[in-house]
Amino acid sequence: MIYFFYIIFSFLILRFTVTLFNFISNPKLTRSPKFYNDLVSVLIPARNEAEDILTLLDSLKVQDYQNIEVIVLDDQSEDHTFTVCEEFSKSDTRFKVIKGQPLKKGWLGKNYACYQLANQAKGKYLLFLDADEQVKDGLINNAIYRMQIGKLSLLSLFTNQITETAGEKAIIPLMHYLLLNLLPLRLVKLSKMPSFSAASGQFMLFDKVNYLKFQWHQLVKNMVVEDVEIMKKVKQNKLNGEALLANGFIYCRMYKGYKEGLDGFSKNLLAGFGGNIIGLMIYLLMVVFGPIMILIFLNFELFYFAVTLIIFSRIMISYLSGQNVLTNLFFHVFQMINLLIIAVLSIKKSLNKSLIWKGRTIHT
Repeated sequence: MIYFFYIIFSFLILRFTVTLFNFISNPKLTRSPKFYNDLVSVLIPARNEAEDILTLLDSLKVQDYQNIEVIVLDDQSEDHTFTVCEEFSKSDTRFKVIKGQPLKKGWLGKNYACYQLANQAKGKYLLFLDADEQVKDGLINNAIYRMQIGKLSLLSLFTNQITETAGEKAIIPLMHYLLLNLLPLRLVKLSKMPSFSAASGQFMLFDKVNYLKFQWHQLVKNMVVEDVEIMKKVKQNKLNGEALLANGFIYCRMYKGYKEGLDGFSKNLLAGFGGNIIGLMIYLLMVVFGPIMILIFLNFELFYFAVTLIIFSRIMISYLSGQNVLTNLFFHVFQMINLLIIAVLSIKKSLNKSLIWKGRTIHT
C-alpha cells in the first residue's frame, strides 16, 4: 500500500514540476519587432454559426494586419450562416463565403471543410480559425514572426477562453489545466519526438507550400483530435512545429453553458489520451482520487503538502492562460468532479462507437 502512495506523490510532484517549467519558460506568443505584408488566407469552417460568426468577421475586418483574404466555408449549415456571411462580404472585397460540398465517406466534417478551404486559398500562409473566436491587433503579424524565426511549417495557439456562466467556469479551464499540468509546452518545438505534440484547432497557421505538399487535413481526415495528429505528422516528416499560448491576441467562447461543455469535452477527452481507456483511468485515479486517498489513509501534513502543490499549480496555470486565479481555485473541486463525468461520457461514447456533434454522427 505504501508504494501506491509513493506513486501518487511522485505523479503529483512530476505534474507540479511540469507546471513550474511552463510557468518559468512562459510559452506565449510574443510581439514582433518587424512588420510583414505577406498575403494570409484566413480560412473559417462554419456549420450552424450564424449566431457567432459576425464577431469574428468584424474583428478580422479591423485587424491591423490588412493583407488578408478571408474565406468562410458554409458546411451544410441548417441555419442562416451562409446568408449572414454573404451580407457581410458585400462590405469588404477581402471576404467571401462559399458553399461546402456534401460530406464524403471516411471524412469528419471539420477536416473535410478545412481541406476544401485550403484548395481555395491564395495566400503564402493558411490560417485556420474557428467561427466562434475574436482576434486582436498584432495576432497575425506576431504569428508570422514566429513562423519566420522558427522556420515553422505549423504554428498553433491555445486561445484565451471566455467563460460567462458558472457551468462554463466549472469545465472550460480544464483545457489549460490538462495541457499545462502534463506537457512542457516548449518541448513541442524543441523536441523532435512526435510524442511531445500539442495543438489547438482554434488556431492553426500553416506554411502553404508544405501544406499543399503533405495535405495535412487529408492525412487525418477521419480523426477527431485532428490538430494534435497533424502536429505529430509535421514532426514525423522532420519539419518544425510550435504550440504556444495566445497571450491575449485571440479569444474564444468555446462552449455556451454546462451541457454544451460536457458534450464538447467528452468528444475529445479520450481521443486526447490516444483512445487509451486504461491510461485515462490511471490519470483520473492519480489526479482526482489521489488527494482524497492521501487525506483518508495518511496524515494531515501530507494532505496539506499535496493541496499546496495543487494550489500553486492552479495559480501558475491561471496566470499563464489569462484566467482568474480565485475563480479557478474556487471551482477546482467542481472541475475535478466534471472531469470524472466527462471521462465517463467520453468512454461511453467510444464504446458505443459513435458520437453526435453539430447534428452529425461521428463514428469512432
